[in-house]
Amino acid sequence: MKKKGQIWEGIVERVTFPNKGIVALEDGKKAIVKNVTPGQKISFMVNKTRKGKVEGRLLEVLEKSPLELEDIPCNHFGICGGCTFLNLDYKRQLQLKEQQVRELLEPVCLPYQEQSDRRNFADIFEGIKESPRQFAYRNKMEFSFGDSFKDGPLSLGMHKRGSFHDIVTVTGCKIVDQDYSDILAAVLEYFHAQGTAYYHKMRHVGYLRHLLVRKAVRTGEILVDLVTSTQIVGEEQSKLLQGFQETLQKLKLQGRLVGILHTCNDSLADAVVNQGTEVLWGQDYFYEEILGLRFKITPFSFFQTNSLGAEVLYETAREYIADAGDDKIVFDLYSGTGTIAQILASVAKKVIGVEIVEEAVEAAKENAKLNGLKNCEFLAGDVLKVLDQIEEKPDFIVLDPPRDGIHPKALGRIIRYGVEKMVYISCKPTSLARDLEILQARGYMPERICCVDMFPQSANVETVCALSLVK
Repeated sequence: MKKKGQIWEGIVERVTFPNKGIVALEDGKKAIVKNVTPGQKISFMVNKTRKGKVEGRLLEVLEKSPLELEDIPCNHFGICGGCTFLNLDYKRQLQLKEQQVRELLEPVCLPYQEQSDRRNFADIFEGIKESPRQFAYRNKMEFSFGDSFKDGPLSLGMHKRGSFHDIVTVTGCKIVDQDYSDILAAVLEYFHAQGTAYYHKMRHVGYLRHLLVRKAVRTGEILVDLVTSTQIVGEEQSKLLQGFQETLQKLKLQGRLVGILHTCNDSLADAVVNQGTEVLWGQDYFYEEILGLRFKITPFSFFQTNSLGAEVLYETAREYIADAGDDKIVFDLYSGTGTIAQILASVAKKVIGVEIVEEAVEAAKENAKLNGLKNCEFLAGDVLKVLDQIEEKPDFIVLDPPRDGIHPKALGRIIRYGVEKMVYISCKPTSLARDLEILQARGYMPERICCVDMFPQSANVETVCALSLVK
């Protein structure tokens, strides 16, 4: 019997989504341990046993896997909690993600294949498309203030792997370009010199909380937002923020700084919560370009974090919908800031986007106007409720839900439209697998499935699935 707190050793047999290593133990038992690579020999501490299943926390890699790189390209790997697969060659990362999605979806799809013309999962599964960039691809980072150990000096960066408190200063992070590192280092040096305290998550005292940096890949425009508590106010805060602004303006960056902001956040949650934002200098937005369209992005508006990867993702979705006909009405459900809707506008008569976040809907309307698109309409509200208010009936439906997938009641309402085709874009294949069971049981059979790697070096992957109604 494996008990909590015991230390065991084993070989990692495989890794399933999301980032769950299956470890073979000497007694024939299996354990689940995160942040490992197939082929490694590891030691781990048991932290949970339930119904015969053992879960553990990685302590040490005793023997490297033959799959691992000799030289890992980032000094922070294994300490920072950001990247999971940075110790693997990119081709192996793609193979691992493709295998994980296949293992999730093939068992779900096979029981229904006899109802459609296709008999083999290999006929519909098109593998994985790589990101145009494997490094320096992100257009957004949320850095946290803290310390790297208890009562240590001020740090600014990412959480240590497996830690709620400790922060790793990640200058030289490989998934963003040099401008991010230069901004991070300058801001950290400035506030360290001022002796400014970070916000303690447990005691809820302190000032500095997060540094949000966004940079467009196409335009090179940069927006920087300092997120703090309200525990420093008045002239003291004004002087601090003035110095922060001047520090950023002195930097020689590859991109172009267009806005410096300050956001207040007294929420108890360890997250960036906007409780009021002021512009210290410049503007509170920047522009990014995707597939010939221009998008205005504000500090907290949703936008795919990999701009070049998003082009691959959206081109795939547009390809899947291309044969629907330009005389069709398309519903883009969970439309966010309307990026997909606007890209699909060229292959549809009209696109109606539905999104619960009102700020995102307003941004979608503004961006459609910016791009001169007159066949896009955006509605704010919960998908389940808004659908009953739309007079038009869709000919085609695009689904791009949050990570947890679609609420069963909303999915039932969507299915009742009886459209001939749908495209489901998922950032969490386990949610897609669950929803596919319902869709297939109601007659919607997968015709094409493709993965798109939007998150190199991490365990995440996007999946696009085209479905047709079998009558």
